Amino acid sequence: MVAGVLVLFALAGFVVPGLLPDGNERSASALAAVPPPAPKPAPPKPAEPPAVESVLRSGVLIVISKASQNMFVFKDGALWATAPVSTGKRGHSTPAGIFPILQKRVFHRSNLYSNAPMPYMQRLTWSGIAIHAGRLPGYPASHGCIRLPHAFAKQLFALTRADRTTVVVANEPLKTESNAKTLALMRYPVQPDTALAASIPARPPRIEPAPMAYPTASIAPVAAILPAPSALSGGQTIQLTAAPTPAQAEAHWAQLVSASPELARLQKVVIPAVVGTRRVYRLRASAPNAYAVCSALKSRGIACFNVS
Repeated sequence: MVAGVLVLFALAGFVVPGLLPDGNERSASALAAVPPPAPKPAPPKPAEPPAVESVLRSGVLIVISKASQNMFVFKDGALWATAPVSTGKRGHSTPAGIFPILQKRVFHRSNLYSNAPMPYMQRLTWSGIAIHAGRLPGYPASHGCIRLPHAFAKQLFALTRADRTTVVVANEPLKTESNAKTLALMRYPVQPDTALAASIPARPPRIEPAPMAYPTASIAPVAAILPAPSALSGGQTIQLTAAPTPAQAEAHWAQLVSASPELARLQKVVIPAVVGTRRVYRLRASAPNAYAVCSALKSRGIACFNVS
């Protein structure tokens, strides 16, 4: 009889302690034993990618140009491969910046966009940006991810390691591997200076670049412009970079000389300066015909400008 009355109360919309929505009774002790809902876990903190110099010595550096819709991949400092990409379309732009590899899955489906397949997925952010195989129409067409040709995505997936891979996404156009490497080094050299002191040896390591093919008809070779070493006594001066530390300026010089050994004939100097509130170290070089050298370097995609 009592149970029937309680059921009628429940059907009328009254809340009856201890009564389940289906009319069954639950004891007070049973109600007390029901645990409260668990709090939602906090989203994982973004991981810090390895420094660019570090992965150029031993690791994988991936540089992506949104303007050029291409990717450059470096293995231990040398060009490993290039590939076309399709980045985020208008309204879903791929963010520029430096990223780690947070997660890798051979088979993955999007949690945001209709369960879309994302083969050979390499996650860059916990908000949904990743590198994966997909359709490449020849222009930005994704929802923010970086799409790759299927075969290339599979090979890249096998190459990378989360602790030894850094991904740089740039807005600027990048036409050569030299452009890509220079941009990554200039924009994302290290994390704090303490990390630089621990990770860069006193003498910068030599980075062996991949062979570079340039049109010879319109570009004068650097060796033809440079005079003999004995003739270098000043003259014209060019600037090659402004680095945050002397060690980074020296490392940049070592990289340039490894790609073009003839540059060793210039007289190199690192000059400290203050720009605004920042201290920088200007890498400069002098020779009687340094301006012509700078022009040849710029035609190869290497940044420099005339100083005096």
